[in-house]
Amino acid sequence: MKTSDILLGKLNTEFKTVSAMIEIYCKKNHHSEALCKECQQLMDYAEVRLDRCPYGENKPTCNTCPIHCYKPEPKEQMRLVMRFSGPRMLLNHPILAIRHLLSEKKNINPKPSPNCSNRHIRLQKGEKK
Repeated sequence: MKTSDILLGKLNTEFKTVSAMIEIYCKKNHHSEALCKECQQLMDYAEVRLDRCPYGENKPTCNTCPIHCYKPEPKEQMRLVMRFSGPRMLLNHPILAIRHLLSEKKNINPKPSPNCSNRHIRLQKGEKK
């Protein structure tokens, strides 16, 4: 399970959940110990999308979010990953899985507050990347 150098707080926890799902998927479907190129690209894409999420720390889960920020191809890849890995997460990473399921029940603000994305906060502090 990978952590992010650029994501903070709840977004980093969300990234840990996504990276664990991608690792489970890749290991079982691509039969490799390390991530294949395709899965690594999907993980990098997910990190960028989380960094730029307009909800920032108040981000809902992607399937309940009114803003769909993934392009069609990576969205379909992530859907396959989550569909395969979701049930397996309860065995491999039960705390992350339960935390993710609970966050799906959270009420969603239809319009995010301005300038609260992780990227905006990082750039205000003067961090690069």
